[in-house]
Amino acid sequence: MIKKERMSELLKNDRFPRSGKYDPEWVLKGWMGPNVLWLAEWLSEKMDLKPGDRVLDMGCGKALSSIFLAREFGVQVWANDLWISATENWQRVREAGLDDRVFPIHAEAHALPYAEEFFDALVSLDSYQYFGTDDLYLSSFRKLVRPGGQIGIVVPGLVRDFDGPVPEHFTRRQKNGSVFWSDECWCLHTVDWWRQLWARTGLVDIEVADVLPDGWRHWLQYDKACADAGTLIFPSEGEVLEADEGRYLALIRVIARRK
Repeated sequence: MIKKERMSELLKNDRFPRSGKYDPEWVLKGWMGPNVLWLAEWLSEKMDLKPGDRVLDMGCGKALSSIFLAREFGVQVWANDLWISATENWQRVREAGLDDRVFPIHAEAHALPYAEEFFDALVSLDSYQYFGTDDLYLSSFRKLVRPGGQIGIVVPGLVRDFDGPVPEHFTRRQKNGSVFWSDECWCLHTVDWWRQLWARTGLVDIEVADVLPDGWRHWLQYDKACADAGTLIFPSEGEVLEADEGRYLALIRVIARRK
């Protein structure tokens, strides 16, 4: 593991001042994709989060985003994930001193154990694309938030659809031996695709649907930082991000309000 001073240097990003206050080693060890604190900060800029609100963090991974939201906004967070155990996340929550505000839950996205209209807001960071592309999913998911409550997601996606086959730089083997494009990458869509998916249901009012400027650079910065720190769980995506230069890959934000 590299020195903490080097970690701070690798994570320095003036676009996300709230995230910069957190222990860099903790942030780097929390890798499960693009920097989830940066995603949470970007999402929260357009959400009405108030102290005491009940928030569902769907697909929370290692609960870093849940801890961030509880600490920054004074909300209560139900940190729901399928792949990371509730016990593991509970340890992180206790270490953060937020055991009275963050509640880890282990549950699958289609079998959530919550009462309808229980939450004031639903959020999902770098996970909704794996279960929310189903035409019917929003209908059941939005029932968990009170009428007038917000639903906000940030997902990796595309600036534009492919004009033909998958671009060659996505399918060629990288120097680390991995290939970026796999079948699960078909869950990557444009912001217009997500806007249409939600708007056509008539169940929510779309408030925000946009692309993070230079999102691919932020994605690449965190990937490189984790690679240098040795905290990547899966092969680096840096080579693909550098080859793409934002031509296709993007970070997408969608926020809606339940009617």
